[in-house]
Amino acid sequence: MRDAANGPAPASGEEHSEAQEGRAPQRPYLLLTPGPLTTSDTVKEAMLRDWCTWDQDYHSLVQSIRRRLVRLATAAAPDAYTAVPMQGSGSFSVEAVIGTVVPKDGKLLVLANGAYGQRIAQMARIYGIALSMLEFDETDRVEPAAVERRLGEEPDITHVAVVHCETTTGMLNPIAEIAAIVKRRGKTYIVDAMSSFGGIPMDVHELGIDYLISSANKCIQGVPGFGFVIARIGALAACEGQARSLSLDLHGQWAAMEAGGGKWRFTSPTHVVRAFDQALRELEQEGGVEARCRRYRGNQQLLADGMDRLGFRSLLKQDVQSPFITAFYYPPAEGFSFQRLYDRLKEAGFVIYPGKLSAADTFRIGNIGEVYRADIARLLQAIEELRFW
Repeated sequence: MRDAANGPAPASGEEHSEAQEGRAPQRPYLLLTPGPLTTSDTVKEAMLRDWCTWDQDYHSLVQSIRRRLVRLATAAAPDAYTAVPMQGSGSFSVEAVIGTVVPKDGKLLVLANGAYGQRIAQMARIYGIALSMLEFDETDRVEPAAVERRLGEEPDITHVAVVHCETTTGMLNPIAEIAAIVKRRGKTYIVDAMSSFGGIPMDVHELGIDYLISSANKCIQGVPGFGFVIARIGALAACEGQARSLSLDLHGQWAAMEAGGGKWRFTSPTHVVRAFDQALRELEQEGGVEARCRRYRGNQQLLADGMDRLGFRSLLKQDVQSPFITAFYYPPAEGFSFQRLYDRLKEAGFVIYPGKLSAADTFRIGNIGEVYRADIARLLQAIEELRFW
């Protein structure tokens, strides 16, 4: 529970929730999804005023957010990186990177083991970018040795893209091992960290990431409306004139914000920016990324153990399972219906996610957002009570 005057509860109050205080949550249901997700009352309250896009205070706020994002991304070399917010969903920011940073004579290698890796490849095809695909089964992580082989077979590859947490399954791909190979061969490294940035420790400089992409409404626990790119300045500065889109010109957006002191090129999502500023404050008050990661991991472990006890088998092994979203097989029981489970849980105050696998019947439960162990315990109790198969 968060207080408008005092901010979020301290990290030591990890299990604190409205349910523990005996009060009904001030929302119709808890979003147990990979984003949009359940946000704090104070994040929502930040959107209750209208804001001018031309006001200098607003521009200064945007610049502050950009600096804080860079500090979250790297302590090793913050001066070498910049943060570029982009209007739209996270996929808009992914497309801005793909359409801007790969030159006409470049070639992109996409490492895919789920729907979001496939989406990156689709973007490249639409833009006519030379493409190499390295595909893995949805339940297998990207294999660094295969990446090494492909880069040896196709030396004309210039850029490599991978999804860190593939939310199709909840898989965590080994971005550090891949980075060592990509950088040794002198390629540009693009990481879609949509569902992981802010929720698991990483340093983009130490990893050799040139472009990291995420969104306001994921682990930083803001609301939908913009994504952002953490970019190595030297790499981005060389991309002038390469963009294949006007609105999704990453270099153009960066140059405008640099010249205008935080001014967006086109109408900015002011309410979402204000909410994001509050969400960043609450991340810091919680204890930073490490503390938030501990909370998410605790949520996920409690969920996985409890679902196993109730007869739901996790899709992934724990060593490749992210702390952000967990996929479960349908139970081997006659009469099970995901839609009925979904509807009954929604009535009980929880919203979960359908599966996205092509080869198995699964559903997914998110562990992130303003969600605590007490909430997961209530969910498990509700599933146990609502069993109808």
